[in-house]
Amino acid sequence: MIEAPSVSYTGLSPILFVLGAALVGVLVEAFVPRRQRWGTQLVVALGGMLGALVSVALIAGKQELTISRAVAVDGPALFLEGTLALLGVLAILLLAERSPDMGGSAFVAQAAVPAGTALDRQLATQARTQTEVFPLASFALGGMMIFAAANNLLVMFVALEVLSLPLYLLAGLARRRRLLSQEAALKYFLLGAFTSAFFLYGLALIYGYAGTVDLRGIFDQAAGTEKSDALFVIGLAMLLVGLLFKAGVAPFHTWTPDVYQGAPTSVTAFMAACTKVAAFGAILRVLYVGFGNSEWTWRPVLYGVAIVTLIVGSVLALTQTDVKRMLAYSSIAHAGFILTGTIANSQAGLSSTMFYLLTYGLTTIGSFAVVMLVRDADGEAGHLSQWAGLAKRSPLVAGVFSLFLLALAGIPLTSGFTGKFVVFRAALDAGAGPLVVIALLASAVAAFFYIRVIVLMYFSEPADDGPTVAVPGMLTTISLAIAAAATVLLGVAPGAVLDLANQAAQFVG
Repeated sequence: MIEAPSVSYTGLSPILFVLGAALVGVLVEAFVPRRQRWGTQLVVALGGMLGALVSVALIAGKQELTISRAVAVDGPALFLEGTLALLGVLAILLLAERSPDMGGSAFVAQAAVPAGTALDRQLATQARTQTEVFPLASFALGGMMIFAAANNLLVMFVALEVLSLPLYLLAGLARRRRLLSQEAALKYFLLGAFTSAFFLYGLALIYGYAGTVDLRGIFDQAAGTEKSDALFVIGLAMLLVGLLFKAGVAPFHTWTPDVYQGAPTSVTAFMAACTKVAAFGAILRVLYVGFGNSEWTWRPVLYGVAIVTLIVGSVLALTQTDVKRMLAYSSIAHAGFILTGTIANSQAGLSSTMFYLLTYGLTTIGSFAVVMLVRDADGEAGHLSQWAGLAKRSPLVAGVFSLFLLALAGIPLTSGFTGKFVVFRAALDAGAGPLVVIALLASAVAAFFYIRVIVLMYFSEPADDGPTVAVPGMLTTISLAIAAAATVLLGVAPGAVLDLANQAAQFVG
C-alpha cells in the first residue's frame, strides 16, 4: 500500500503563491475580456510575488524536508525564494511597462503572426499586447523557486523544465526586431536542450551509482561504499555541465549574449537576474548537500571553470559595441565571481554567495531598466556610440546608470563592492588565494569597460541626431527607484542583510 506523502503547505507557501498566481493568470486569459486583461494580470502577478515575499518573512527560520524529502524548507531555500520574489516584483513591473513615451508595450500583439507580413505591420501599430507574458513569467519564477529548493534530483529536473519553457516563449515575443527576437528564442531553446540532456544523463548515472536521487542519500552513498567511482565522477560531471549551462558560465555560455541581445529588454532583465539566482541556488544545494564530502571531484573543476569564466567574461566585454551584449558578457564575468564564493564549500561561502546573488540581481535589473529608456527611431538605442553625451540630455538617467555600472564594477560604497568583498574573503579562508588574485585582476579589467561607458556619457559630445531619453512610466520608475536604493543601501549599510544571509546559511539535513 502506497502512503501519500505529507505536505507542509506552510513551508511551501512562497512557491504556492507564485504558481497559484500563474494558474489564475491562465484563467484570466480564458475568461476576462481583452480590455481588462492587462490590469487584471498585473494585479494577479504582483499579488503572487508579494504574497511569496510576505510568506518567506513569516516562515523564516523553518527547517524541514517535505513531500517525501523532495523539497527542502531551510535557510538557503527561503533566502533565495525571497530574493527571487523581490526580483520578480521588479521584473513584472518592467514587463508591464507600456508608456507611450517608451514606445508602448515591448511585446507583440499576436505571436503566431509571421514576422514582416502585412498583418504583422498592422498589429505593430496597435496598443494590443500579449498579456500571457504575466502567467509565463510567474510559471518561470515558480520553477526557479522549486529549482533552488529541490532536495531530489528528479524534482530538480522537473523544476528546470518548468522554469525554462516559459523563458523560451518570452524571449521570442518582441514587438520590434521580431526576427532577432525569434532567433534568440530558438538559440535559447537549443541551449536549454543541451542543459536538460546533460542534467538528465548525469542524474541517470548518479542513480545507477547511489540507487537514489535524494541528495542526502547520495551523500551517504559517496561516504561509505566500495563501488567504482567511474559512474559517480562521470555522473557528477554531467550534472555540473547541465547546471553550469543554465548559470551562463564559460565555456558553457554559447549564445547567451545573442539571447540577451535579441530578447525584449525587460525579459533580458528577468532572465539575467532571476535565472542566475535559481541556477546557483541549485548548484549550491547539489554540491554542498549531495556532494559535500566529495569536493576532491568537483572543486578543482570549478576552480578552472571560474578562471575561464572570469577571463572570458571580462576580456570579451571589452570588445563589445552593443550595451546589451556588454552587460551579457558582464553577467558571465559575475558568474565567475559567484563561483569564487561557491568553491569555498563552507558556511561563509554559502552566505557570501547568497548575498552576492541578491546584490547582482538588483543591480542587473536596474541596469537593463535604464537601457529601456534610451531610444532611437527603431526602438532602443543599443550601440555604445549612441550613448555619447547622454548626461547632457538626461543627467538623472546617466547618473542612475553610472551608479549601477559602478556597483557592477565593485566600487566601494556600492552593493557590488560588499558582494565581492565577502565572496573573496570566503575563498581566501578556504585556501583559494590564487583564484582571488585572478578575480581581482578580472575586476580591474571589468572596471575599465564599465567606466568607459561613464566617460562616454559624461565627457563626449552628443550627436545631433542622437537618441532621445524616454520619460519612464510609473512602473519602470518604481522598479528603478527600488533597485537604485537597494544598490546604495547594501553598499553603505549591508550589516543587516549580511547577518540575515549568515543566519540562513544552513542546509537542512
